[in-house]
Amino acid sequence: MGHPKFSRRAWRGPKHPWQAERIDEERTLIHNYGLRNHREIWKARSKLRRWRSNAMKLIGTADSGADHTSREKSDLITSLYRRGMLPEGATLDDVLRLDVEHVLARRLQSQVYYKGLASSPKQARQLLLHGHISIGEQIMTVPGYILTRDEEAVLQYSSSSDLADETHALRQEIESIRSQASFNTEEEESSLELTGAAPTTDEVKEIEEAAAAAPSADDDGGES
Repeated sequence: MGHPKFSRRAWRGPKHPWQAERIDEERTLIHNYGLRNHREIWKARSKLRRWRSNAMKLIGTADSGADHTSREKSDLITSLYRRGMLPEGATLDDVLRLDVEHVLARRLQSQVYYKGLASSPKQARQLLLHGHISIGEQIMTVPGYILTRDEEAVLQYSSSSDLADETHALRQEIESIRSQASFNTEEEESSLELTGAAPTTDEVKEIEEAAAAAPSADDDGGES
């Protein structure tokens, strides 16, 4: 990682800056998840790339039978389950089927919206930045924080926020919009469904190439 004064960034942007198909896809994600810019997608993809890289390495050493390999496999799956990325009973193959939307859906900003504390993803970001949202008693102002399953239960309006008052005008407006909208079930909101068969040969090759170029810095869920 190097000296803290000269630490490297933990994310990597696209190899080519001007790709129309990728830019259109990212614009759709920015709109759907209320993101500030393309960089937030690149950060999510870098997280995903590290997890998939670790899964590929563990799959490659699965036949070794070493205790530390089994422990690392269990730790990876448990970590991603705790973050709401994987369902219970998931395998390493499920890690390879994760995509960037699974990561974006677990961001604190998205979860504030899914829980009905905001009427839109953009409003969720605004409420976070202005200190209206807390996890338990801890005020959170980082939209990119990856929320864990345990923290979902205590995600709420901050006790020091005006929105803690149910009669507040904005709170009433949010509740009104929420009552008219249709939401997915809690399980669907917390974790996108993993679909499809095992990764193809081309997909595995793509993962290996991406893993080779992935940043080696420790994962950090605190970016905005």
